[in-house]
Amino acid sequence: MSDAFSKMFQQMMASSQEMLRAFNPALEKAQMPGFDQGFPAGFPPGFPTMSADLMEMWFGRTFNREGLDAKTRLMLTLAALTVLGAQAEPQIKLTVRHLLEAGATEREIAEVIWQMSMFGGLPAMQKALEIAQSTIAETKEKDA
Repeated sequence: MSDAFSKMFQQMMASSQEMLRAFNPALEKAQMPGFDQGFPAGFPPGFPTMSADLMEMWFGRTFNREGLDAKTRLMLTLAALTVLGAQAEPQIKLTVRHLLEAGATEREIAEVIWQMSMFGGLPAMQKALEIAQSTIAETKEKDA
């Protein structure tokens, strides 16, 4: 492991502890077995949507302090997930929820997905739009 990677990983772990403290102080000392193997099935629905400040801390300032803001990073994430197609349904749902929290409009979300039709194809775009629409509707119901 290179020094640069080791330093980045240490920063990531320190940031994750800060994030856990923000979610719930009791989680600060939580152990994450299998962290390097991805998240378990059903992860996104049970995971709380991060606040805009927390997303900016995590996705905006932590890994690229002089780069992209959290909303832009999330839009890029949605674009990549759209190209992956239906296999990324849980991740698309979570990203759409986070985009709404970060201030993205429904139109911006739809435009990102539409743009990816050129790269992932129409079926992938259509599926991502259906997922986004249902996620937006669920979010509106919860907020009502």
